[in-house]
Amino acid sequence: MAKRYRPVERDQPFLFPPDMREWLPEDHPVYLVIRAVGLMDTGVFHAGRKTGGAGTAGYDPDMLVTVLVWAYAHRVTSSREIERLCGTDVAFRVIGGGNLPDHVTFARFRGDFPGMVEEFFAQVLILCARLGMGRLGTVALDGMKIAANASKAANRTEDGLRKLAAEAVAAHAAADAAEDALFGAGRRGDEVPPEAWSPRSRDSRIRAALAGLEAERQAAERAEAAKAEAFRERQRAGQRTGPAPKQAAVELAEENLARVRAAQQARAGDWDKRNAASLAETGRPLRGGRPVPAEGHCRVRQAEAKVDKARARAAGAERKAAQREENRKGPGPVRNITDPDSRLMPLRGGGFGQCYNPQNMTSQDELVIATMLTDDPADMAWFEPMLRAAEDAAALIAAHRPAPDGGPGPGSGGKDGIGLVLSDCGYCSEANLTCEGPDRLIAVGKRRDLEKAARGQDGAPDWGGPAVQAMRDRLKTGDGIAAYRQRGHIAETPHGHIKHNMGLRQLSMRGKPKAAAEWTFACAIYNLFKAITTGHLTSQALAALAS
Repeated sequence: MAKRYRPVERDQPFLFPPDMREWLPEDHPVYLVIRAVGLMDTGVFHAGRKTGGAGTAGYDPDMLVTVLVWAYAHRVTSSREIERLCGTDVAFRVIGGGNLPDHVTFARFRGDFPGMVEEFFAQVLILCARLGMGRLGTVALDGMKIAANASKAANRTEDGLRKLAAEAVAAHAAADAAEDALFGAGRRGDEVPPEAWSPRSRDSRIRAALAGLEAERQAAERAEAAKAEAFRERQRAGQRTGPAPKQAAVELAEENLARVRAAQQARAGDWDKRNAASLAETGRPLRGGRPVPAEGHCRVRQAEAKVDKARARAAGAERKAAQREENRKGPGPVRNITDPDSRLMPLRGGGFGQCYNPQNMTSQDELVIATMLTDDPADMAWFEPMLRAAEDAAALIAAHRPAPDGGPGPGSGGKDGIGLVLSDCGYCSEANLTCEGPDRLIAVGKRRDLEKAARGQDGAPDWGGPAVQAMRDRLKTGDGIAAYRQRGHIAETPHGHIKHNMGLRQLSMRGKPKAAAEWTFACAIYNLFKAITTGHLTSQALAALAS
């Protein structure tokens, strides 16, 4: 039986048998990765480790993490392939130190990543900061599409999901009836098997997908209702209301008509009462004529015209929606029954893919300082959340950066913040341009249009509010366009490396929490190997950090 690692104290680095050193050169990256993991605080992985009781002790979490780091860095994500390489590949055997974990061990360990990988990402970032990396003068934000572990063919509309759910219920009911006939009522078989509703079952994924579509529709309805109520509040307060929300325009116009008609009827009724009182007291009617009846009053007619106009617009919108429905090539809102958290997203080369949309904030020396996996096909809503995450990362980097005299950090006392944020036109909005935070350059159009505008030619189309207009003018200047030109190589280098060099074109984990953990782990690995390839992470540097 393979010898397992002995438990190590938390202040000791991850060790491997000395006789393994002669298998590879001393300066081989595998040794750098092993020693780097040993310098990190991996207590979050050790917290769930089995150290006693019945059965054999668990494998050292540092060893399992290091194996997965090396595997992901070399385009291997299959647990069975990792198990095979631990017995055949020299680098994997050096990391394993004579241990041969099976694929189930790796799969379970990786399945526990949610809630742990974020700390590992931070530890890698701290290590890079201690090595002098993480230049924050200019940072760039960019999103990308990465394939989920699900097929486009597994997407279903709401009607399709309801049909599948009904079929599942009918199948369970038929199975229950058959088991009742076989075993008798009240015995095993008289209920839906518990495993049928486990989180990994197809039935539970169908229910989750259907619940997601229903929740999205209800959220949209609540948002429209909130807009209508805000419109009513402005009306009551006598403020400028602007145009009525489209979905509630008819309802609001009818409410206004009823309010105007009731007010005019109240005036007429009040006149009738006062006139009757005057006739009874003096025998003479009130001076002046009776108020115009509600049906003939000009304000009532104006309100009626607004109702007719709103109804005509609503009918036209319904006809256009029906026409779009007839001409639409796609199925409309869908959910995937393999991974309900993933979404059908448009791809740059055309067509659609079953994807997630990760967001990365990258430093000037191409280090991923903040990352977030989203299921939103658009990028715009994630500018401010990523900006706040990047500010937290900047504070972490500043707190661990070496001092200017070469001694231990912090080197900048927290003053080394983000200087300039770059992002493409997918993030351009008045809110993103005006929110609190560091200086930013957000493109107002395609790169080629910005370059034309900077040369005095016809550039990006004229659109947007004052902040967008100011950004357009700034990008026409030499300094503005020169600063924005840095965005491409800063923001897109990590994405290209992870996809093309690490080979991570598709996530292997399903469900947003696990998929997000896998993506964060891949970004941490990118940062670690960025430190190696740039010459920051060396044997001498590790020795200095360990001393």
